[in-house]
Amino acid sequence: MKTPFTVGSAIPGFNSPGVGLDEPFAMLDACHERVERTLRLLARIVPHVAAHGIDEKAQRAAVDVLRYFDVAAPLHHGDEERHVFPLLLEQNDAATTGLVNQMLNDHQEMSAQWAALRLTLVQIAADDHAERVACLVAQEFEQQIAAFTALYAIHLNTESRTLFPVAARLKTEDALRDMSDDMRLRRMTPG
Repeated sequence: MKTPFTVGSAIPGFNSPGVGLDEPFAMLDACHERVERTLRLLARIVPHVAAHGIDEKAQRAAVDVLRYFDVAAPLHHGDEERHVFPLLLEQNDAATTGLVNQMLNDHQEMSAQWAALRLTLVQIAADDHAERVACLVAQEFEQQIAAFTALYAIHLNTESRTLFPVAARLKTEDALRDMSDDMRLRRMTPG
């Protein structure tokens, strides 16, 4: 089993071996793999808390999920919004434009859903009011996770299978280099 986002990587969310920022579309796909791993970790928190309460493992998992969706996911969405979607919109293809607009709407919905999920994860990470949190984890939290995961599943599939391949073919060598440089700079710049 692959491990989720690990603590201490120099570039948050970018610690997969063999993929670097010099290959921006491979990096975007690698991010999707990390999203999927982090979503699986998130889903495992519910049964774990039900069986063991809020213990150190639940807290560590909550911290890992928080770190990924607070730091790496917004950077990834920014990469798409800066370097992939504008290029696709320039093509003036109705079907592609519709998909890009859906992806942009998904990013907004993901942010809203994440804000709700985040509240419970922060409490789990801090073991704050454990009894109340355990109750939330067993009820509404599980439904929120399912909705978040379902939204991401469709979104990732559309990007990886349809939009990224088209955009990658449209990018020039210079544009790919600029994309790589921007992705690197945004991850190295604090704040």
